[in-house]
Amino acid sequence: MVNTGEHTARAAADKSVIREETTENKIWWGEYNRPFSVEQFKALVARVQAFAQDEEFFIQDCHARADSEYRLRVRIITEKAWQSLFARNMFLTIYDQDELKHFVPEFTIISVPGFKVDPKIDGTRTETAIVLNFAERMGIISNSLYGGEIKKSIFTVLNFLLTFEDVLPMHCSANLGQAGDVALFFGLSGTGKTTLSVDPKRRLIGDDEHGWSSAGVFNFESGCYAKVIQLSAEHEPQIYACTRRFGTILENVIYDPASRRIDLDDDILTEKPGLPIPWSLSPMWCLRRWLLLTLRTSFS
Repeated sequence: MVNTGEHTARAAADKSVIREETTENKIWWGEYNRPFSVEQFKALVARVQAFAQDEEFFIQDCHARADSEYRLRVRIITEKAWQSLFARNMFLTIYDQDELKHFVPEFTIISVPGFKVDPKIDGTRTETAIVLNFAERMGIISNSLYGGEIKKSIFTVLNFLLTFEDVLPMHCSANLGQAGDVALFFGLSGTGKTTLSVDPKRRLIGDDEHGWSSAGVFNFESGCYAKVIQLSAEHEPQIYACTRRFGTILENVIYDPASRRIDLDDDILTEKPGLPIPWSLSPMWCLRRWLLLTLRTSFS
């Protein structure tokens, strides 16, 4: 169980992208895609490096995108151990020791929740900043402990890169019927994509982020990040069961320190407490190995 402090949701207004040669004419700059200069980023990296001196950090090397043809090697560097577990839950874990030994990341995210940027020095809006640099293949998340920033930063990266690989990136959940039919559920965060996709009569592909290529639909992730407010064993038994499984992270959930029982109806910290879980430890793990082949067969 973790408490993310000030930020219990994404700081979308504090997210920026480096405006440089590779992005200059490929991004619709404006209110939602805020530009950040190369010089500002270099100065920010130097300050983060100074902050990180002699500190302990945690590293997860993993994959994003289940389709091996479009797989992206990502390295997640975090200040907190539970953030590293979050990354391990959310993305595709690598078990091959030889691959890990020779792992070269294609994109690196550095999460430093203990580092506050200075608007006067760094040119940011507040003391929080999420900055992505596609030329350097690096992203920095500062002054936010919310796990969703790591997840959505990688989604932003894929959302940009995949458009040049003839793949449609989608913010949706997806599941598979017995006849090989795939259903997609679109909606804003918190509108029920995860709940709708977890159907006992259909196999789950993923609950939030997918790509649609000429071969079929594939998940960007390996885990699930579900809202747990007012979650019940009666109406959402599979997700509810995960709140009691080893390896699950309960984010901003209230509990009784004496009985150690959680209260999923208490929204005093946030209206949308989260539940990052790995598929391998949930009742929904079964597609991880063979789903992609099934999808390719059904869509080809």
